Amino acid sequence: MIATALTRLFNLKHPIVLGPMGGVSGGALAAAVSNAGGLGLVGGGYGDPDWLRAELAIVRRSTTAPWGAGVITWAVGPEVVQQILAEQPQAVMLSFGDPRPHGALVKAAGCKLICQVQDLASALLAREAGADLIVAQGTEAGGHGSTRSTLALVPAVVDAVGPVPVLAAGGIADGRGLAAALMLGAQGALIGTRFYASHEALGSSRAKASIANGSGEETERTTVFDIVRGFSWPKPYTGRALRNQFMAQWQGQEPALADAVPTESRRFKLAQQDEDFETAMVWAGEAIDLIKSVEPAGEIVQRISADAERILSAGAAMCQSTS
Repeated sequence: MIATALTRLFNLKHPIVLGPMGGVSGGALAAAVSNAGGLGLVGGGYGDPDWLRAELAIVRRSTTAPWGAGVITWAVGPEVVQQILAEQPQAVMLSFGDPRPHGALVKAAGCKLICQVQDLASALLAREAGADLIVAQGTEAGGHGSTRSTLALVPAVVDAVGPVPVLAAGGIADGRGLAAALMLGAQGALIGTRFYASHEALGSSRAKASIANGSGEETERTTVFDIVRGFSWPKPYTGRALRNQFMAQWQGQEPALADAVPTESRRFKLAQQDEDFETAMVWAGEAIDLIKSVEPAGEIVQRISADAERILSAGAAMCQSTS
């Protein structure tokens, strides 16, 4: 077993946290990760109260292990955070925005606060908010993020916010990625796309197959899917998704897309219903090269951790005494 500040904080078997992917990380997936010895987080996204009510009920009845939930900070009001806290999670994760107002609610409830950041200024703000864990997310990540790369960002955040423990995110999908994150000074990894391609994840089987059959070169950061859905994401956040015909049509033509939203949004919604992923998006990170199949989430947790432990042991054997 790999013991870190993360595993000690939540009494986990493995230093792995489920990325709270909106519409993907439901209660069943969060429970599966937690039951396997990681920390499962429900993806509260934009804070739909009915969706949250249903998925939080699932995770509560499906595990006795620690679990939590995450939301998009700028998109939700305090009532959403309070709704989550009423279900007594062990952690709440805030991403994309100033964490201090919502973070104060989380800390007042005696809940652990996790803040995801994409640069050093946001990392320092998370520390000011009282974060118990800070996730340094690199641009390789699927879904929303920014421009810094994981390899350089993680150790910089570790140095900037110590002694607050840091998790790495972005481009991590196997034991090699977890081992590398630990060597960068992180206390574990937050993993999203690898768990999207799991049996318990919400969403289309076609989308999951696209991830398992895709390559990192087929992903790209864009704002077109936010524009067509009517979400005004603040700069510098964009979303990494698999390239498709819709992206090819509108990438670089964002003002024209904004003008065409009344028509294009209807087409987009129909595509989502029909699982037409040449128009609808599949959020996916660059690490999809490492994902070959859709598997049970518990097996993914155990394999990543076991492989990381083996790799770390092999790395220690490379250090030879010269005496």
